[in-house]
Amino acid sequence: MPIPDTMQAVVCHGPENYALTEVPVPVPGPGEALVKVDAVGICASDLKCYHGAAKFWGDANRPAWAETEVIPGHEFVGTVVTLDEEAARRWGIAEGDRVTSEQIVPCWDCRYCLSGDYHMCAPHVMYGFKRETPGAMAEYMVYKRNAKVHRISADLPPAHAAFVEPLSCALHAVERARLQFHDVVVVAGCGPIGLGMIAGARAKNPTTIVALDMADTKLELASLAGADLTINIGTTDPVAAVKDLTGGYGADVYLEGTGHPSAVGQGLNLLRKLGRYVEYSVFGSDVSVDWSIISDDKELDVLGAHLGPNCWPTAVRLLESGALPMDRIVTHQLPLAEFQRGLDLVGSGTESVKVSLLP
Repeated sequence: MPIPDTMQAVVCHGPENYALTEVPVPVPGPGEALVKVDAVGICASDLKCYHGAAKFWGDANRPAWAETEVIPGHEFVGTVVTLDEEAARRWGIAEGDRVTSEQIVPCWDCRYCLSGDYHMCAPHVMYGFKRETPGAMAEYMVYKRNAKVHRISADLPPAHAAFVEPLSCALHAVERARLQFHDVVVVAGCGPIGLGMIAGARAKNPTTIVALDMADTKLELASLAGADLTINIGTTDPVAAVKDLTGGYGADVYLEGTGHPSAVGQGLNLLRKLGRYVEYSVFGSDVSVDWSIISDDKELDVLGAHLGPNCWPTAVRLLESGALPMDRIVTHQLPLAEFQRGLDLVGSGTESVKVSLLP
């Protein structure tokens, strides 16, 4: 396949100043691969970068999330165009393969990488956030030498395959919760992360999975993804409902995926004593809670979750198995030129579930 000299790409020139621009097609270095982007998803982190840290957080002292003149996009899938023998051998891939890369490009030298916790790599270089690692809102991109690359079926529609990134993140949250067969698990939020949490929890086969949301359409998707019970928190008190379901004790596990401050206190209140709370969200403001619930009242395990370390192969298999209703999860597939509409759809919070761009 002939490789053009230039390509269309979305470039960040500053907060709320993104533009579709003609840029040179990147040239892979030793041990790297040039990939034609098939699809790239848009998520809350992309929205945070777009609005800029000061506006998103209301705090001018918080650092920006993306450098200027960077191409955004960190959840993606593509087709290998060219690579050298070193890259082919290391990743086990060849020209023409459908491939995805984990969003973080580890240094492999810091204390976290050396201990196996590469997702917490100290330099923390990720595609779409740094100039050295341009992202996927472009026709072509380079998979960097230090990256973790995975093959994924070419039979999956591109936008479905690109869901591997948020799904791997959701699976990591499930892993952090240490689910057991007898657990009652509550998942707050039925957006992309929450639906992935439900599918991941279903694979662990706990006793009951309860999904919470305010949109009946998303709760329907939750049932299709594996939830046993759905609760619309706009019409039903979830704390009372979960306590009633569990003989007054409360849930064993709470997985938070909404990013709404009220969901934090909600989770602490509906957990049983010695329960497990896992947080995986991008919040738009600081959150305050009654820490006495965590300590003196219930002795809870409160855990964070970041990225999807060691979960990508499982996420690939889950997508390829058809376990998720991807035709309904991917609500919008847009050309690259409509990136602004895509950002606006994600920002609305109600008009979409998963938005993807197809370069």
